[in-house]
Parts: sequence; C-alpha cells; structure tokens
Amino acid sequence: MERTVTLVDGYPVVIRDMRPEDAQRSFDFFASLPEEDRRYLRVDVRRWELVERRISDVGTGRAERLVVLDGDRVVADGSLELEGHGWGDNIGEIRLIVARDFQRRGLGTLLARELYYLAAEHKVDRIVSRMMAPQKGARNIMKRLGFQDEFVIPNHVRDREGIWQDMILMRCNLTELWREMEGLLEQSDMRWHR
Repeated sequence: MERTVTLVDGYPVVIRDMRPEDAQRSFDFFASLPEEDRRYLRVDVRRWELVERRISDVGTGRAERLVVLDGDRVVADGSLELEGHGWGDNIGEIRLIVARDFQRRGLGTLLARELYYLAAEHKVDRIVSRMMAPQKGARNIMKRLGFQDEFVIPNHVRDREGIWQDMILMRCNLTELWREMEGLLEQSDMRWHR
C-alpha cells in the first residue's frame, strides 16, 4: 500500500507500508523526537536493534507497520500489532507517533484510519490502544475514531524517566463500527467495501 494523502492544511504526504530500506529513516525519526514525546514510548526506540526488530516483524503476520513520508523523511510511524494466539485471536493493538511539526494537522487521525483498514483485512474484531495518562492528544484521537476508555490501572507502567504512570486501555469494537458505517452509507446510497 502506498498513497498520497492531504493533511487538513492542504499539505501532501505519503503513507505506505514500512520496508526494510526504511531502517535508517525510521531510526532517524525516533532519534529526532523530543525527549518529551519519547518519554511515554514503550521501548527505547533510539536503540538500533529495536528498530531492526520492528522492521523484521513486517511480513511475519505479527505486525503491520506504516510510515508517513514527507519527501524522504519519516514524519509518523504507526503499527497494528496482531496477537494471533489463544485469547488474543482477532484482537489487534494500534500504536502511532507523529513528529512534533506534523502534529495537530490531522495526520494522527489519517494514520489511525489506515491502521483500521489493515485491521479489517486481518479480520480483527477489536482493537485496543494502551497509553499513559499524560498522553491526552493520543487519547483524543482514539476517542474520535470510536475508542472508549475500558479501564485505568493506577501506577502500572514507568515512563522513560522512571516515573510511575497510570496505564489507560482503550478499546474499539470494529465489528460494531463497520456495521454503523455500513448503515450510514446505505442511507446515503453509497456502498462500503472492506
């Protein structure tokens, strides 16, 4: 998948599948994030071996990864982690991060929607998103996309500074969401294809 999308301010960027040749661009993207943005990431993405592992997961069925490019520069990264075993069958987890100069321009929402479509292709019924309480912007994006707060675990995870934070688990039932969208489209004589 590769396509050009236009942000709310009219600026075009390219969203596409992550490729092996994106390793250095991806590493540069994560290394350039301000410490404040990296503070809430699950792992230290400034470690080269973690960037390589993320890329090696592509094509294994464990994850779908997308990058957003402005020219040759990665400006956002998104992933759909697929559980694929036991209790986790048909459940995916969305994670995404957007470069500071591209925030508040609709890119996070566009990237999340692309991950929704990937989830539908994998026949995922539910998507979860885990975040720390201070990540209010990410939480707002997820709410706009149909996610609801499922529960909060107080002082459950440590941020990059070692400070305990509340972990919030949000969930979206894709089956219900698709049904709602199909109903709205039928009312307007349009058709929804997944």
